[in-house]
Amino acid sequence: MSQLGYCEKPVLLDRATHRRMRVQPSASFAFTRDSNCMYLAGVEFNQACKDYAIVFARLDQQKIMPVALLGLRERENLFVDEQQRWTGGYIPAFVRRYPFVLAQLPGQALGLCVDEAFAGWNESVGEALFDAQGQDTPYLRNALDFLQRYQHEYARTETFCQRLEQAGLLMEMNARADLLDGRSFTLNGLLVVDEAKLMALPDAQVLALFRAGELHLISMHLASLTNMQKLIDRMAVRAAALSPVPLPP
Repeated sequence: MSQLGYCEKPVLLDRATHRRMRVQPSASFAFTRDSNCMYLAGVEFNQACKDYAIVFARLDQQKIMPVALLGLRERENLFVDEQQRWTGGYIPAFVRRYPFVLAQLPGQALGLCVDEAFAGWNESVGEALFDAQGQDTPYLRNALDFLQRYQHEYARTETFCQRLEQAGLLMEMNARADLLDGRSFTLNGLLVVDEAKLMALPDAQVLALFRAGELHLISMHLASLTNMQKLIDRMAVRAAALSPVPLPP
């Protein structure tokens, strides 16, 4: 269903090897153009539900995580325009952390990695990662702090998804887009909360979801599904823009 990853050449950041390296910030989101969905942490739902349909996806046939739908076809992000600008109101944290990422290392430790394929990765301009003494610069410390906070929220969201699955609240939904030109597209493997099963939960279980702040997350997820039509509209506009201009009679 999804294409989530966009790091082409992630390498573990090394104080010696990367002593001279800099990161030149870019306004281009070209690195996300092939991603039709993006991870979301629960803390992002409040902003993300205004722009995106938030659904759940089973990753590697195992754990379930929420994602923002960005497109209905493989390798198509409808929220990045021809100038590589992000056109949604909210930019997911999964995107904003680039070109850095925390990766699992042997022994369960997390290591800070950088995508060497990032266009702004160079030795001459931009934000330095290490100072003259080889210590982390404020820029690198801020990037690491952002990643650590994101990782914490990711873990909380994973627990939330486990509770949904254990309670049997998730059901499969297939998204279908019918364009005016007769073309149809279907996106399979989406999971959404079953409202009927949610209403049938015992009071104690509903109260537990409420106390954990998770009932609110469910409400925002369900409300966000109305954005599916906006996604279809974006797809129709993109298709119209790509259609050849008819020749005059």
